[in-house]
Amino acid sequence: MQVHRRSFIAAATALGVSSATSTLLAQSSYPDRPIRLIVPYPPGGGTDFFARLVGGSMAQSLGQPIIVENRPGAATIIGAEAAARSAPDGYTFLLGDVATYSANPSLYQKLPYDPQKDFIPISLTGRFAVVLLVNTNKLKVNSVGELVEAARQSPGSIDYASGGIGNPFHLASELFVQAAKIKLNHVPYRGAAPALQDLAAGHVAMMFVDFATARSQLMTPGIKALAVASPTNFVGLPGVPTVAESGYPGFEAWAWQGFVAPSATSPEVVAKLRNSYLTAIQVAEIRKKLTEAGIDILQSTSTEFADYMRSETEKWNAVIKAANIHAD
Repeated sequence: MQVHRRSFIAAATALGVSSATSTLLAQSSYPDRPIRLIVPYPPGGGTDFFARLVGGSMAQSLGQPIIVENRPGAATIIGAEAAARSAPDGYTFLLGDVATYSANPSLYQKLPYDPQKDFIPISLTGRFAVVLLVNTNKLKVNSVGELVEAARQSPGSIDYASGGIGNPFHLASELFVQAAKIKLNHVPYRGAAPALQDLAAGHVAMMFVDFATARSQLMTPGIKALAVASPTNFVGLPGVPTVAESGYPGFEAWAWQGFVAPSATSPEVVAKLRNSYLTAIQVAEIRKKLTEAGIDILQSTSTEFADYMRSETEKWNAVIKAANIHAD
């Protein structure tokens, strides 16, 4: 019996060594095929712009194509769930945002993924400068003060667009509503790009949107930038004041984003994806294009990203509760 026991231990040890060796070999050869990057928004918005620009540069250092897959809908839930349910092999990762990671848990009672448990953070990637736009053909205002006055004179009559319930621009709008103590009518769309198209067409009066998306319409007659939501003036919109200096001190809203992978993805693969991202954002041309689009480039460790996710969840949970927003 003793001999059999020793044989079993030897066989088990050999099997363990073989398994470990196979795992190490698989990790060392990663990636050996194309990688999927899920974007939970339609093409044409700031998230899609970032994913395609940075993803293309990451692909060069990884030696494999990164294929951007747009999976829009349900406040990023469709794309986030697809990423969470993917094999944790490093061949699928997600570029989610404040809605994906911090707002949806407060908006949905039956969220089909858990941002804290189903994902492993790779890195924060950026904060998008957010701008308040109006169509002056539909709403004849030229400042934040005039907008607030118009809203107070006719509560609930002014329509504002967003990329969907719980979208970062919806949350920025609700933060503004609470700060200004006004009532506006929310018109959600499936993404910022179609919302902006309807703003330009005059179907809605105003919206908060990231500059990367907004700049395509800033030359459209009637479209005016009233303010930026960052705490300081934005170099891309010289002369445009902040919401904070327009009478609402402390007002700040960003459309921040970050890369995550399915939670069981190995630390070695996560590190490789993070390193390829860090390499990409050191490319001068990439940095220039991101900065010109109003993106504050970020990087973080996995732990720093997780901590930021939790702090933002607390902030937006308070806004969502005060506004009594329900998405179910």
